[in-house]
Amino acid sequence: MPTPDISIDVRNLTKRYGSLLAVDHINFKVMRGEIYSLLGPNGAGKTTTISMLATLRMPTEGDALVEGYSVVRERTKVRKVIGVVPQDLTADDELTGLDNVLLMARLHGYSGKEAEERAWEAIKFMELEDAAKRRVMYYSGGMRRRLEIAMSIVHNPKVVFLDEPTVGLDVQSRRHIWDLVRELKKEGVTVILTTHYMEEAEELSDRVAIIDHGHIVAEGTPEDLKAKVKGDRIYVKLKSDAETTKAIEALSKDFNDVKEMNGYVVIKVESSADAMPQLIKLLSNFDVTELRVVRPNLEEVFLELTGHGLREEESFDAFKFRRLMRAVRS
Repeated sequence: MPTPDISIDVRNLTKRYGSLLAVDHINFKVMRGEIYSLLGPNGAGKTTTISMLATLRMPTEGDALVEGYSVVRERTKVRKVIGVVPQDLTADDELTGLDNVLLMARLHGYSGKEAEERAWEAIKFMELEDAAKRRVMYYSGGMRRRLEIAMSIVHNPKVVFLDEPTVGLDVQSRRHIWDLVRELKKEGVTVILTTHYMEEAEELSDRVAIIDHGHIVAEGTPEDLKAKVKGDRIYVKLKSDAETTKAIEALSKDFNDVKEMNGYVVIKVESSADAMPQLIKLLSNFDVTELRVVRPNLEEVFLELTGHGLREEESFDAFKFRRLMRAVRS
């Protein structure tokens, strides 16, 4: 039986594509009215997880209850209580923003005055009134993202899935989206967010699940997760690979945790302030081009738990590239 306070209950959810195990028997619960983030690099399994929860893909194994409905056995009922904002933009450029939202209202079964009222309510909630009757082709990137969210909430869903909602946006537009996501939470909507932006997960989330290679490797509040990382990391960039190798050998004699990552020498210490005098002395014979100290954050937690950074797995998306090329040629 579903628990009243639980909005989403994921049970051994699994997705295979042939020999590829994209999502591997994951389990988590999301409380009603919570902002819950799946944080991980591209290819980690975030979008696949969202797609299964939104009934866009059938799980290979396992199940999940969304507002008490099974994503395997009650797909139609799930779709009535959710809104989905995919990575790809879906609004019709030739229509106005209002027409796009109105179309979604009608697809959800509303008609006449009620459809118009719902469309305007969603438009106003996303602060798009001034651009409502403008064709979408003239919208900025941030306005397009807000329109996509308006289209997803026109039927007042209980759960909204946001898949990388701020990718490619400038800082101002990104923070505007954040404010509107917080407003959804105030309205009692459960929000599931996928992101590979550490700051986004920290700013918005009540809880975060760190996902890597289809596994959830850690879960908790941002503060709880950051508490898993002790001390500071010092990143040192040297002029050449040869110097990097020599520096690692030299620094390892005085520091216990020294490694190479993405061309940097990374030294893990309890206190960067205490370690810096000795470190500067040891580096005086090397040609250092960059030195920075990083305090515990979610990206460092990810590194600690997985051994690699959040942005190491950026991959070429052939499907998106083909769509882009077709748009350019048309």
